[in-house]
Amino acid sequence: MNYEKELIIDLPRNRVVELMDNFENLKKWQPTLKSYEHVSGEVGKEGAITKLIYEERGRKQEMTETIVTRKFPDEFTAIYEANNVVNRFENYFYEEGLDKTRWRTVSDFKFSGFMAVFALFMRRAFPKQTLSDMERFKIFAESA
Repeated sequence: MNYEKELIIDLPRNRVVELMDNFENLKKWQPTLKSYEHVSGEVGKEGAITKLIYEERGRKQEMTETIVTRKFPDEFTAIYEANNVVNRFENYFYEEGLDKTRWRTVSDFKFSGFMAVFALFMRRAFPKQTLSDMERFKIFAESA
């Protein structure tokens, strides 16, 4: 499943990237994130792997993030893997004048096992969740 989402953040691109590129900020806009742990590679660099633990509705979910491309301020791509789901998540940041940033994401989900069946019924939920997460980051960033 592939889709794109985008929104405008009322901040200069360098500020958006600065806020996004800080692991300490994740919990400020991802309320279900409970912890993260560096696993391998150089922190924040291409090839680095981080374990992320989320808890939603009393259920824990472990996910790994592998950084594929880190070319700030233009692009950041990572692969997220959890429970029969692999998501290549590309982030692109464009200057929209002096004080606005257009954030465009490209998601490419691959499902296996039970999740392949589940995804058929939840096709609309994934793009909606991505946009919701992006909007939470926008609110956090614009108030930081």
